[in-house]
Amino acid sequence: MDPENLPVINNYLEASEPVSSEARVSRMHFYDSQRKVDYVLAYHYRKRGAHPGHSSPGHNLAIVSNGETGKDPQAGAPALLFLLVCPFQSKSQGSVFVRIHAPWQVLAREAEFLKIKVPTKKMYEIKSQGSIAKTFSKILHKLSAPLKPRVPEHSNSRMKNLSYPFSREKMYLYNIQDKDTFFDNATRSRIVHEILKRTTCSRANNTMGINSLIANNIYEAAYPLHDGEYDSPGDDMNDRKLLYQEWARYGVFYKFQPIDLIRKYFGEKIGLYFAWLGLYTSFLIPSSVIGIIVFLYGCATIEEDIPSKEMCDQQNAFTMCPLCDTSCDYWNLSSACGTARASHLFDNPATVFFSIFMALWATMFLENWKRLQMRLGYFWDLTGIEEEEEHSRPEYETKVREKMLKESNKSVVQKLGTSGTEAEDEDDEDKLTWKDRFPGYLMNFASILFMIALTFSIVFGVIVYRITTAAALSLNKATRSNVRVTVTATAVIINLVVILILDEIYGAVAKWLTKIEVPKTEQTFEERLILKAFLLKFVNAYSPIFYVAFFKGRFVGRPGSYVYVFDGYRMEEASIAAGFSCLAGGSQCAPGGCLMELCIQLSIIMLGKQLIQNNIFEIGVPKLKKLFRKLKDETEPEEADSAHSKHPEQWDLDYSLEPYTGLTPEYMEMIIQFGFVTLFVASFPLAPVFALLNNVIEVRLDAKKFVTELRRPDAVRTKDIGIWFDILSGIGKFSVIINAFVIAVTSDFIPRLVYQYSYSHNGTLHGFVNHTLSFFNVSQLKEGTQPENSQFEQEVQFCRFKDYREPPWAPNPYEFSKQYWAVLSARLAFVIIFQNLVMFLSVLVDWMIPDIPTDISEQIKREKSLFVDFFLKEEHEKLKLAEEPARRSQSSGHRSKRGPAASPAPSGRSQLGSSASSGSQHTSV
Repeated sequence: MDPENLPVINNYLEASEPVSSEARVSRMHFYDSQRKVDYVLAYHYRKRGAHPGHSSPGHNLAIVSNGETGKDPQAGAPALLFLLVCPFQSKSQGSVFVRIHAPWQVLAREAEFLKIKVPTKKMYEIKSQGSIAKTFSKILHKLSAPLKPRVPEHSNSRMKNLSYPFSREKMYLYNIQDKDTFFDNATRSRIVHEILKRTTCSRANNTMGINSLIANNIYEAAYPLHDGEYDSPGDDMNDRKLLYQEWARYGVFYKFQPIDLIRKYFGEKIGLYFAWLGLYTSFLIPSSVIGIIVFLYGCATIEEDIPSKEMCDQQNAFTMCPLCDTSCDYWNLSSACGTARASHLFDNPATVFFSIFMALWATMFLENWKRLQMRLGYFWDLTGIEEEEEHSRPEYETKVREKMLKESNKSVVQKLGTSGTEAEDEDDEDKLTWKDRFPGYLMNFASILFMIALTFSIVFGVIVYRITTAAALSLNKATRSNVRVTVTATAVIINLVVILILDEIYGAVAKWLTKIEVPKTEQTFEERLILKAFLLKFVNAYSPIFYVAFFKGRFVGRPGSYVYVFDGYRMEEASIAAGFSCLAGGSQCAPGGCLMELCIQLSIIMLGKQLIQNNIFEIGVPKLKKLFRKLKDETEPEEADSAHSKHPEQWDLDYSLEPYTGLTPEYMEMIIQFGFVTLFVASFPLAPVFALLNNVIEVRLDAKKFVTELRRPDAVRTKDIGIWFDILSGIGKFSVIINAFVIAVTSDFIPRLVYQYSYSHNGTLHGFVNHTLSFFNVSQLKEGTQPENSQFEQEVQFCRFKDYREPPWAPNPYEFSKQYWAVLSARLAFVIIFQNLVMFLSVLVDWMIPDIPTDISEQIKREKSLFVDFFLKEEHEKLKLAEEPARRSQSSGHRSKRGPAASPAPSGRSQLGSSASSGSQHTSV
């Protein structure tokens, strides 16, 4: 779409000669080196005759009105509030860039309309802490000095300006030294974007806003400019270059993030994301230390673990029942010695306390985030800001228009055509009812159920793969010895690949499902998209782990009465990697411990997901896209003697970057990781360590992406991280229940406690392994399931299997024994006690830590008092200035009555009147 198609264009062209790129102050300015380019619109040039972009850059500067009437004091245009736009023809890909400049009148009006808080003249010192806290703060400041980035925002943090929403009637409150720099670049671009969002295009069916124009392929892109190049040679510094040097390089991974500068450059929404990510990463340090201690405790006590010693004792000679029909032989429990010893590293009493610690850790993290959020809100002047009015999405407007065209007559259609905003906000009424959205809701419900069923089906498919592959490999003597290694390793890899593929598919499906719901506003759209994407990706990432933790090996049956699938394949039993076998019958895990296999499954999926997604999707894919764009540009014919090709403009450089698509993928990746760290931490205490190592890289990876690879996002003001906090809180509460069941059901912690305090003769775990193994009479094996050509050393009459069942010689053979019901009762009791205890401690921590830091609460109250005094003082000064001419006039009148002594009075009046007039103009702009 051409610039002429904007609503009102007053064709006042300003003749200004082009200025060479070398002579300009900044590539963020027009060719007069004075007006800033606050925003850029890009569209593809299609030859249809003459085009304004053909003329020399610097000509054809148009004044675009936003609907106000009045008089421009500079150009004499009949518009008080206007934007200046200039089309610019680019050599690359036939693109035309419409550069937009917002003059002071526009900025002042929109800042008042948007209630943007700006600093006033009054500065005050933030109240000092107590003597002890102050001393500790100084010591901490000196110790952490090498870790702080060298940015201006960190130089003087004890002084703060009083801030007040901008008002043209109270200009005397603000210290406006230069109107061109009073609003920073992010604020200027935000103001222009807000104007463009509510501007109607009469030649595009009264399309409302720039987002609609982009959705209808009229414009290709709309973006603010970066502050120059991040890798430019020389000492010239801009915020982008400073961010790159002090934040977006892997070489500064040890430094704190310059959060204030990030917020200044990208806006509050992105600033809060990186503040949250930084706090989360720092909180992983203590959890990683405790996790390593738990792991080292397991290493230190591995020789003292009595059950693993009994399993490894060759003299015990526990003859175990075959793991499969026909092709599997009897085996000695001592063959699982290595796995039993390895499982003790993760399945020991310390993991219980670590689970409690991690539940409290999650609560502490959320509470500290709320406090940090309030602290940032205070320093960023976000306290008390109102929710901004949301504009309708383009798709919603289209649906409304289609509905109105179907249901209304011609006059209503014409009325809709003449009123650009009527379809959006007439009486703020939602034009689409639940009946209009019902097909979309129905499709959402059915599709989500189908996707969840698909995920479970794939998990079941992997189970079938493991069963059939194990049976097939067991028939061959050459592969029989490595059955468990092959099946377990390939199955986990298949799970990982499927999770990565479905992650991308589910992200696209969630977006499509949200679109067909037709949410009215962007905020509603984002919240619904996040919920759908999280639900699908949560099920996708954790369903294989849930299966191993709570279902695998629990529906096998028992020797002589196994459960079969497909009339020939025995249900999968719990197995251990690394070549060792274990058997899980009924409701219990194998002697080696099911927790070990859960640990392997969790670690491979977590590490593989982070490694592949970070290195391939986040690093590799953008680099490939950049390479393809570079190759495409090189293949295009170059223009001879083109100054533009030698000195590409900033808007051209930014156009070649990737468009910003939101923070949802970044948050989602960290939220899924947060689930890995908290949900199954009882089975994998080293999860926080790997998450910490990943996040140290992730912070710089995201920083580099935002600074070097993405177009500059529109600055968005927000007070919090929105729905993500609720999801984090939900995962934290859910993790308490999951860890309670992991400890109670998956690990051997409860059976060991029950045996030690109820069945042991000496209060130790001696005899525990024998206590957990039941007997089976091999003569009762079904016909055709006995081992063929058994190579076992001795004749077997009874084999053992892991379960609490009556022996064959009991009155009720193979029924659940008393020990089974005692252990089951203890498991349920532990779940209830653990859950309530941890929930109580979490609530206690929540209650003990106030959401608003005490010093911030006091500063907010003090700031209100200071502002009242400052406001009254400035009002008093203004009133005195206004009354001064009247007093001088009366005084001069008295002097004129007395005689010639009053003769200089008119000159004095003229000067004072001029001064007052000047002050009046200044305050009323």
